[in-house]
Amino acid sequence: MNVGKRMTSTLVTVSPSLPIMDALAMMNREKIRHMPVVEKYKLVGIVTKNDLLNASPSKATTLTMWEINSLLSKITIKDVMSSPVITTLEDTPIEEAARIMVDNQISCLPVMRGNELVGIITETDLFKIFMELMGARNRGVRLTAEVKDTPGTLSRLSQAIYEAGGNIIALGTFSGETIASTLLTIKVEGIEEQNLKKALEPHVLKLTDVRML
Repeated sequence: MNVGKRMTSTLVTVSPSLPIMDALAMMNREKIRHMPVVEKYKLVGIVTKNDLLNASPSKATTLTMWEINSLLSKITIKDVMSSPVITTLEDTPIEEAARIMVDNQISCLPVMRGNELVGIITETDLFKIFMELMGARNRGVRLTAEVKDTPGTLSRLSQAIYEAGGNIIALGTFSGETIASTLLTIKVEGIEEQNLKKALEPHVLKLTDVRML
């Protein structure tokens, strides 16, 4: 799956000269937390809701309301936006976009097509994808086990589930306790917890969790 399949293409953008309180009102109205900053049809920055909130005086301020309003009216998006912007492309694999966001500690990536801004992908989009990968909205037996990191392991587990009458609806692999093992989380429908456990126990190193979700 690539970024272009999951990005938001209906964008709400702002100008660098927009006062931050106007931008915050836009975010609240549109129920968004990130806005690309565009000037003369060119991406020049990115601003988040936290950027706007952090630019506002704290509740402990001794300023009067008039002084606060006067101060805020002078702060514009240009003063708080992040620039230059880390971006990605439509055909970037979704896991690569996630890696870029984690490595750079950012919560979104504007998506480019050449020099044209065509979308944005956020951490919320990635959470939704993770939910799908793990079958969070599907009812089934969720089993986590440590297995040997060797060729054929997943094939044997799949065959055992099939023979027990189960159907795999989600599967994820994670780093194991040692370099020779892998942690496997699998969600199966059409089978009882005990039957799934019995079918897989001969093929795993250790069962760590079995539950109906």
